[in-house]
Amino acid sequence: MAPRTPMVLGLVLVAAVAVATVHFWSVRPQPVRAPEPVADEAAAPALPPDPLRSGAPDPVPRPAAGEPPSAGGGNGSGVIVVDVSGKVHRPGVRRLPAGSRVEDALEAAGGVRAGTDVTGLNRARVLVDGEQVAVGLPPSLPVTGATGGGGAGPAGAPGGAGPSVPLSLNSATAEQLETLPGVGPVLAQHMIDYRTENNGFRSVDELRQVNGIGDRRFADLRPLVRP
Repeated sequence: MAPRTPMVLGLVLVAAVAVATVHFWSVRPQPVRAPEPVADEAAAPALPPDPLRSGAPDPVPRPAAGEPPSAGGGNGSGVIVVDVSGKVHRPGVRRLPAGSRVEDALEAAGGVRAGTDVTGLNRARVLVDGEQVAVGLPPSLPVTGATGGGGAGPAGAPGGAGPSVPLSLNSATAEQLETLPGVGPVLAQHMIDYRTENNGFRSVDELRQVNGIGDRRFADLRPLVRP
């Protein structure tokens, strides 16, 4: 063997050991670190407190149980004012939430007296601001606080004498409307249809918008009716 052969073999062996060491070092298991949180809890935006759990007042007003939903009152405050008269226990002016119905007005007035005929009263009708709800009073009887006596209607009115006191356009039945001069079953139904579609009459002038009522007929009806 040549004198350099052992030296060359030694260098080859050292090189092989070095390559093996580097290979095993590169494939050794590496420790895995947990990812850090994206944002600190202190930097997270605070959620508003739940008013139902914390007892804080609810910023959004909610209607009480059994209260009719608000539909916007005629006075812009969410409250309407109606006059309940006739055969109720506590007649008078009542303030109700906008969107209330005739039934709500009757309850606010203490309810209808026993034995009162309310057949022609639509309890499901939506009330309008400033109207009067007459209970159990036929058109021939004067309403408390209403002007006009017990005599006959205006003399010379076409089609009949008419009621002795102004007739409520918002509570009168078809038969009661037919007592007005020049009003028959067809025109009475037109008036009721307009009342239903527009949640009642807000003024007597709205009669001009009813199909079949011209200027001359409106002039005859105007002193005989009220909203």
